[in-house]
Amino acid sequence: MATEVELLVRGERAVLTGTDDGREADPHHVALGADLAEALHEWAQVAAAVRRSGNGAGGEVVSRRGKQLAGRVAAALGVQVSYLDPVTGRALRVPPPRRRAAPAPERGEESTPWGTGLTVAAFFAVVAVVAIVALARALAQETAGWVAVAATTVVSAGLAPSLWLARSVPIVRWIALGIATGVGLSWVGVLLIVVG
Repeated sequence: MATEVELLVRGERAVLTGTDDGREADPHHVALGADLAEALHEWAQVAAAVRRSGNGAGGEVVSRRGKQLAGRVAAALGVQVSYLDPVTGRALRVPPPRRRAAPAPERGEESTPWGTGLTVAAFFAVVAVVAIVALARALAQETAGWVAVAATTVVSAGLAPSLWLARSVPIVRWIALGIATGVGLSWVGVLLIVVG
């Protein structure tokens, strides 16, 4: 691709010059995307209608839209676009946007809060271990050891679907991680209570 492309209106069609082969090219034949190519042709039709009217009504809107489209072409092709305003005849140069190192996260796509999340997960892991081991100890002392294992199995199986669903919810996933870790670690304590 050339270092500069020119955006022109020929009749009621938009054309680009300065492409690889040096000839005028229809925007549909350049790597712009169908939506942008159609927008360019619609703009060219409106520009031609404004020129034919002769009174200049709507010329400012056509000029502004042409500049916007030239900016989109510059961004799509990564080259400077020389834009000849079909209404005013004024030539403008629209540079491609500068590449940013890393885009800022959009709302809802914040970076992962590892420190806070792991602290919350550790807290809930401790709560889960204490609760399940206390339940198992009480059941093992008052009944048989197998009842403690059965109760821990029921608790683990009951929590599993909820924890699985919560793994993708932004804040709740840390709680789910903590509880899942706590349930897994509590099995060591339950087995020690039953065997010991």
